Amino acid sequence: MTPYPSNLTPGQRLARGTCRHLAALGFACIEELVPASGLRVDIMALGPKGEIWVVECKSSRADFQTDRKWQGYLNWCDRFFWAVDVGFPTDLLPESTGLIFADDYDAELIRMAPEAKLAAARRKLITQTFARTAAQRLQSLRDPAPGLTARGALA
Repeated sequence: MTPYPSNLTPGQRLARGTCRHLAALGFACIEELVPASGLRVDIMALGPKGEIWVVECKSSRADFQTDRKWQGYLNWCDRFFWAVDVGFPTDLLPESTGLIFADDYDAELIRMAPEAKLAAARRKLITQTFARTAAQRLQSLRDPAPGLTARGALA
């Protein structure tokens, strides 16, 4: 069993529990995905029916109040959620968004986000970005030096 990393930030801990919960619901998750230049979502989740959810992890009031980009993420998902711990002041979060309570190990969906279906072209673009990112990250685990040839010389 791999030991649990102790150097994770509070946001990474929320993401870990959230991704575990979403995986149990049949979603595949990628953390820190860039759907477009200038944007980086904490979690993008691809559901069993092709639905795309974005989850932003907020560990404190200050973390939420300094986030100026989250509304730009709405155009890149079918549903948008916040993942916070149970002590977070949820009255700060817009009621028109979903809410997930999370910790290091699991999460609970508290409020379902309203659905705003993506256009087909946008869905295709995001799904391809998701797939390429996942494949590249998996390959980098197997081969951390992709510029090397079979003999070890740079290509």
